[in-house]
Amino acid sequence: MDSRNESESVLADIKYPLEVKYCGNCSMPIEYCEFYSEYEKCKEWLAKNLPEDYEKLTLREAEDSECCNEVEKKRQKRGGKGLLRVKKEKCDDDDAPKRICLSCATRGKNKRVTIVTGMSTFKIDLRSAAKFFGNKFACGASVTTDNAIVIQGDVREELFKVIPQKWEEVTVDALEDCGEGKKGHH
Repeated sequence: MDSRNESESVLADIKYPLEVKYCGNCSMPIEYCEFYSEYEKCKEWLAKNLPEDYEKLTLREAEDSECCNEVEKKRQKRGGKGLLRVKKEKCDDDDAPKRICLSCATRGKNKRVTIVTGMSTFKIDLRSAAKFFGNKFACGASVTTDNAIVIQGDVREELFKVIPQKWEEVTVDALEDCGEGKKGHH
């Protein structure tokens, strides 16, 4: 019965409508700033604009660090709202011959995939190219970590026509049929 009285007294202290304060740095409610990747900037904004809430936060952090000293809190590393992804620029050798290799591999027992490598040497965005191929051939297409596009199905013959039509900088001579190969060994 005591726990019920406690919860009723806590609920009686809540006044509606609720006032939610948002952070000017990450635009999230201030209770969630600690999960943002740039938490220190949020704390600076809070200290400058909402000093009473910043004081409560520092007191709570001090209590948490005293009781949970051995367990270290991990901060979110991945980007959230407002963070820009930086594209990696490869320094490709401009003197090297630019070639696009089209190969086919077997996945599972009788599933075929077409692997397209070398499109990045022509400064073609691989994600948009994979999306184009997926729409064109009505199949799945994705970019792998080693800058290759994997297209479901054997579409090598069609690619010899489609790639030069879509991207003018790629000539038919730059396309090469690399035949059969295992996925990962191209």
